[in-house]
Amino acid sequence: MNPNLKTLIALVVASSLVLAGCATQPLEQSQAAASHPAAPPSPVVPDRVLQERLLALDPDHITDNDVQQVLVHGPTPRIMLLYGGIYPVKPIMQSFGYFLVRMGYPESRIRDPGDHEWSYSPYEDAAKLAGIVAWDYERTGVRPMMIGHSQGGMQAVKVLHELAGHFDRALRVYDPIEGKFEDRTTIVDPLTHRSRPVVGISVSYASAVGAGGATFLMPNQWSMVDKLQSIPDTVAEFTGFAIPIDILGGDSHYERHGSAKVRNVDLPPTYSHVFVPAVGSLPEEAGVRAWINAYVPGEKHDTSSLPPDALLHVLWAADVWYSIKKHWCIEAQRLVRAERARVPIASAERAPPPIDGPRRAPGRLDGAERAAARSENMAQ
Repeated sequence: MNPNLKTLIALVVASSLVLAGCATQPLEQSQAAASHPAAPPSPVVPDRVLQERLLALDPDHITDNDVQQVLVHGPTPRIMLLYGGIYPVKPIMQSFGYFLVRMGYPESRIRDPGDHEWSYSPYEDAAKLAGIVAWDYERTGVRPMMIGHSQGGMQAVKVLHELAGHFDRALRVYDPIEGKFEDRTTIVDPLTHRSRPVVGISVSYASAVGAGGATFLMPNQWSMVDKLQSIPDTVAEFTGFAIPIDILGGDSHYERHGSAKVRNVDLPPTYSHVFVPAVGSLPEEAGVRAWINAYVPGEKHDTSSLPPDALLHVLWAADVWYSIKKHWCIEAQRLVRAERARVPIASAERAPPPIDGPRRAPGRLDGAERAAARSENMAQ
């Protein structure tokens, strides 16, 4: 057996032993949704007061109070965690799930809605995971996020390529509650209320840490040899994390192949490929939690005040948490703005005709009146 693989197995077995210890209102049903063969109930949007509070947030500077008092009450994207390698690594990514919950993220939006697992295997069908992305977005109106570790990071990028149609021209929706693919390759976009194919749907944020290197030895990832470091436009923002001299994970640096914003972050060489996501206990220390919440990418970060155990994980955890908060906010605001743009026009179309003027069907406006209504709404 490859000596590096022996080392990995020993480390992950050891790690598994250590780790073992506001009102809402539904959107109105669109004609497209009503006629779609498998259309779900429409997503819900916050009431007007919460909408105002969400729109007042600055996505680049989300505080702990913003999370606890505002974001948790609004639309929340699903986070799909992808663990890396053999099964004993699974508890390590579960530790990151605990971290997210302790930082304020709703547990129900992390666990799989079918089997309630914390994370997904890198050996699962990437087309299935892409189908879950489509299924969840159709129901919530907020695009999911993906966080991958080691082989799970490679799998996250693979899902992005699946959504871009780089493996198959059509993808089916996957229902995780029923545990099966649906007999359709389209969804009703909850923001436009129009039918669209699964291929082309994007996630809001994705990241990979320690992806590459020895993970290419696995046959299920051979198709990624020429794709791993190329990020398609099926993600709004992607962050790739690399550890210098990481034999198991390589030194992957990523570039965009489309419109995605791509960042590359080099972690300290003292970081462990295996244990980077083992951060579940970090929020329990008030000083560490405050440091994480104050973190902003690109700035100088003084870690001298942090305890020794935090120094092995905190930069990765803080950077990912920053991006999660940012895109949590952006997605909630995106849904609110889409609803606000839709409702005034719908109301104008239901307005009664004037007393004077040519007769026409009730509730219908001519072209000039439609244009005037839209101009007035935009001015408001």
